Amino acid sequence: MRLAGLAFGTILMVLTGLANAGPFEDEIAAEQRDDSVTALRILHSLADQGDVRAEERLGYLYYIGWGVPRDHGQAAKWYIKAADQGNASAMSSLGFMLRLGITQLDRQTLDEVVAWNRKAAGQGNALAQFSLGALAHAIWYGAPKEYQNYAEAVKWYRLAADQGLADAQFNLGTMYDEGLGVPQDFVQAHKWLNLAASRYLNDAKDIRDRALERRDEVAAKMTRTQIAAAQRLASEWKPK
Repeated sequence: MRLAGLAFGTILMVLTGLANAGPFEDEIAAEQRDDSVTALRILHSLADQGDVRAEERLGYLYYIGWGVPRDHGQAAKWYIKAADQGNASAMSSLGFMLRLGITQLDRQTLDEVVAWNRKAAGQGNALAQFSLGALAHAIWYGAPKEYQNYAEAVKWYRLAADQGLADAQFNLGTMYDEGLGVPQDFVQAHKWLNLAASRYLNDAKDIRDRALERRDEVAAKMTRTQIAAAQRLASEWKPK
């Protein structure tokens, strides 16, 4: 398997960022010639010394199974080590594993990834907060039922939404609309869906349109006074 053909991550960006790193030059060259044995030997040596970039890279290679059997437990192990040192890519990958790869994780690895996301969420990481909210919301097929807790989902979504994360605002709006984990409140639903739509960028047109559509569906159940109140709340909102 050649790394150049992989869709997960932006390989060129990663390699460019490491190009001037000195000890990584041989590892980069090994990857470019598809020499996984040499690349992994170098990365393990560096990671065992606590090199954060090597830890993150090993997590990625174990996640995709390049030169080693695909192993999400090992991927989580190295991502967590890198994330604990503040590596943003590893933090993002741990959230990704929780949001999109949950059916691929054994229970021990899932619990470890959840534990790290809880730690990061407690420190104010909005993506980790959103990931925990989505886990408690049980929006993924295969999520263990014991993690499902709508009130917990609302708590994490709100923390991320308050920081301006559009996906969290969208999901929080739907929970207010449906009365999941909170009393049904169309004013709050309209507010959060309106905010979500305003924060999606141009390259997220489909989800922005969906937020606007959902907002309008909520508006159809509201009085003019309620709509005006929701619009006022949205206009007054500021990220925390």
